[in-house]
Amino acid sequence: MISKAKKFARHAHETIGQRRKYTDQPYIVHPRAVAKLVSSVTDDEAMICAAWLHDVVEDTVVTIDDIRTEFGEDVATLVDHLSDVSRLEDGNRETRKRIDLEHTKTASARAKTVKLADLIDNTRSIVKFDPGFAKTYMGEKRQLLKVLREGDRRLYAMATEIVEKYYET
Repeated sequence: MISKAKKFARHAHETIGQRRKYTDQPYIVHPRAVAKLVSSVTDDEAMICAAWLHDVVEDTVVTIDDIRTEFGEDVATLVDHLSDVSRLEDGNRETRKRIDLEHTKTASARAKTVKLADLIDNTRSIVKFDPGFAKTYMGEKRQLLKVLREGDRRLYAMATEIVEKYYET
């Protein structure tokens, strides 16, 4: 199933020509990094699949129903908890992030573990390549960490260290 999720995610992101913002690498490098982090703390197949698939609903034409059909209810629920629910029409960035934070707060510890891996990988690249935006982004991640405490303790510690080191410099 993990191999299927990897292929599915690759196809979904490649179909729309999605690339990483700062490096212009194929987008799949991000889900790969997230899946690797998740795999370092669990062998839970559904969580690893969700790591590969965590951005397909937000970024591509794939729906939660598509995920449910291909991977089952468990993976679909995890991906749903990992997907932002706010829309541009909901208001400014601050309002949208608050809506998404409330959604994440209700997620399972398993979904929060994947979210921590996502935060770790995204944070590394944003701090490195976009210091101006990082000021806003890191404040948002500091708030997000408050609702991710139930996730894996090792990833939580790693994410917290990255965010706190940012503020020490």
